[in-house]
Amino acid sequence: MTDIRTFIEKIKKAGQLSTIKKSVSTKYEIAAVTAKVDGANAVLFENIKESKLRLVANLVGTRERFASAISATESTIHSKVISAIENAKKPKIILDGKFLENSSKDLSILPIVTHFEKESGPFITSSIIYTSNQEKKAQNSSFHRLMPLDKTHLSIRMVEGRHLHRTFVHAKERGEDLKVAITVGVHPAVSIAGAYQAEWGEDELEIANSLLAGKLTLTKLPYSGMKVPSGAEIVLEGKILQDKTHKEWMVEMLRTYDFAREQPVFELEKIYYRNNAIFHDVLAGYSEHRLLMGMPIEAKLNRDVKKTIPQTKQVVMTNGGCNWLHAVVQISKKKDVDAKKAIEKTFAAHRSLKMVTIVDDDIDPSDPVQVEYAMATRFQADKDLTIIEKVRGSSLDPSSDQKNLLTTKLGIDATRPLSKRPEGFEIAKIPRENKISLKDYL
Repeated sequence: MTDIRTFIEKIKKAGQLSTIKKSVSTKYEIAAVTAKVDGANAVLFENIKESKLRLVANLVGTRERFASAISATESTIHSKVISAIENAKKPKIILDGKFLENSSKDLSILPIVTHFEKESGPFITSSIIYTSNQEKKAQNSSFHRLMPLDKTHLSIRMVEGRHLHRTFVHAKERGEDLKVAITVGVHPAVSIAGAYQAEWGEDELEIANSLLAGKLTLTKLPYSGMKVPSGAEIVLEGKILQDKTHKEWMVEMLRTYDFAREQPVFELEKIYYRNNAIFHDVLAGYSEHRLLMGMPIEAKLNRDVKKTIPQTKQVVMTNGGCNWLHAVVQISKKKDVDAKKAIEKTFAAHRSLKMVTIVDDDIDPSDPVQVEYAMATRFQADKDLTIIEKVRGSSLDPSSDQKNLLTTKLGIDATRPLSKRPEGFEIAKIPRENKISLKDYL
């Protein structure tokens, strides 16, 4: 099965899963434990005070596990994701989805976690919503966090202009509620595809199927008509009400609080769930959240920037930039204008970027110390700084013009100036240093 259980068993065998049998609460305790293991093992909580279900967190919280989820290595993540996007495959449809084993009409059976002290409530954070693209006659999948309002209603965080919002507006303009399905607890490859910002009309589940070597199967749901992964742990069916909203606010990728927004409301028809179901929780602003959202974009940047700037070696979304706002581009510079062109093309490829730094091919773009070294020794602010004022940026950046979504972007050319002597920038090396082992001397 291409399900979350298969992946959990895989990382358990690799020694990358910690199982917690102690009784824990969904109110802050699970979030606190998850924060403590950030960048380390995934955690499986087997004894939750408020629910009979199990819960997994920090599932793909490292690049190693992210790569493992798509049968890649850390160095081949980008090529695997790009190949899946460009060679998407339709999944097979089967009738007997595993999630059909149980059903309920009560959201309170779910171990929905309260994460941060000033959020408007608990949130389902791994939820993928499936809806019909009325214009393209296709199905769309995308991540949206959900806040429970009562036993049958959830508010839905929807970014204006994105695909779910467009389908919601299409239905609303025709006086209709929007039927949708929601999954919680799917194979990470499905989550990775769902986090990718595919083109309008493309089906992210076809990308997921490609990531899973054509092994993904789907099951069609009776109420919404949506097709969802047959191995999903939990499936919710219902509709997004055209005329009802609720105020909410949450912690975003930057680990800061977003402002309060009136958001649409989902009305539950039915919950389906597997025997001994596993709920997946993603802690906002921590490694798993940033990798799920940022790595598909990093792959896209590597593809798009390399197409227009062939000298590009690697594009990295930085940890300090929350894997979303800052990028470092490594190029093999041939002309002094190459760096400026790379800045321009990188900003064009990902609108949310706020800062782009260009470095030479002897600088590791994933090493912040090396990047700062390049700035210290190869950058002159009066010549190598690009400032782009009042342009569309990320809605997540609290320092930006939040009303108009405008920001100022910064491009830094930290590459060697070709007009100066190359010896002045060569990083000195000691012969045979890599072959020396200190244990032979100390």
